[in-house]
Amino acid sequence: MHHHDTSMPGSQRPIAVLLMALGGPGKLEDVEPYLLDVRGGRPTPPELVEEIRERYRLTGGKSPAPDITREVARKLEQRLNGPGGERVRCYVGFRHWRPYIKDAYAELLADRPERLIGLCMAPQYSSLSVGAYVKKVEEAKVELGGDFPITYVQSWHRHPGLIAALAANVKVGLEKFPVEIRGRVPVLFTAHSLPERILATQDPYPDEVRGTVEAVCRQLGPVPSRFAYQSQGRSNEKWLGPTVEATLEDLHREGHRQVLIAPIGFLSDHLEVLYDVDIEFKHLAAAKGMQLERIPMLNATPPLIDTLASILETHLAAPVGRS
Repeated sequence: MHHHDTSMPGSQRPIAVLLMALGGPGKLEDVEPYLLDVRGGRPTPPELVEEIRERYRLTGGKSPAPDITREVARKLEQRLNGPGGERVRCYVGFRHWRPYIKDAYAELLADRPERLIGLCMAPQYSSLSVGAYVKKVEEAKVELGGDFPITYVQSWHRHPGLIAALAANVKVGLEKFPVEIRGRVPVLFTAHSLPERILATQDPYPDEVRGTVEAVCRQLGPVPSRFAYQSQGRSNEKWLGPTVEATLEDLHREGHRQVLIAPIGFLSDHLEVLYDVDIEFKHLAAAKGMQLERIPMLNATPPLIDTLASILETHLAAPVGRS
């Protein structure tokens, strides 16, 4: 993003913040190479590539998430520095697309930071998500060097700022229903499913996801709520459930004809939100005579920037242990 001459006498070395996310294709031509990266170099069956490409085509021709992450970085940097400050510099690196985490590491390394803080754009910790990002940073350090301490924001699934922002967005979502039934519309909270094998290693993910849901529900007061996992992968192993599909079936059988989906495992617009929820689940619900709506995502809105700033300020105030 920017290179300043840090050799000036008396200049402070910057504090680097690396925002990490999955990444996504910037155009339709990127879909196939992106999927190849996600699948660790295993070729994707052509019909699956076409199907995924079609989903991107239907939702704007690219993943909106990388640009949103860059906007978050820009706003967060301004917010942490205040007027005229340049102490904190935010960088963006993706796990499966350009700029890769290694590219971002090379960029921040050139700025000679005093320390690096890694922050994943996922509030709930999982060894398969956050753990994998940490590994990428550590690999970059081994390959490229760097003598500064590196710390990571582990999990912020119950941060009061996050919870308040999500609860506010649930209220906004409920406004899409007639006022007289609003109090009875079930809120279906969702998070990205992961393979069931994570349970064998006591992965904290299921508890953290439910922790977010409980905290949001506590803030909302008495609203009927359910929880389901969405967007299972295309593999033969078992994935965490219950699924959204089965949950919609249950709600319909119980007589519900409205449902509000709250994807609390995602911060920004993604294919999993714009396609899986807005097209697929909406379609599924309509076929059952149900009205399905969704809460707005946090994206780069002030409540998310405030929350991230608060998390980083707390993190900066803590003593730096061994990197």
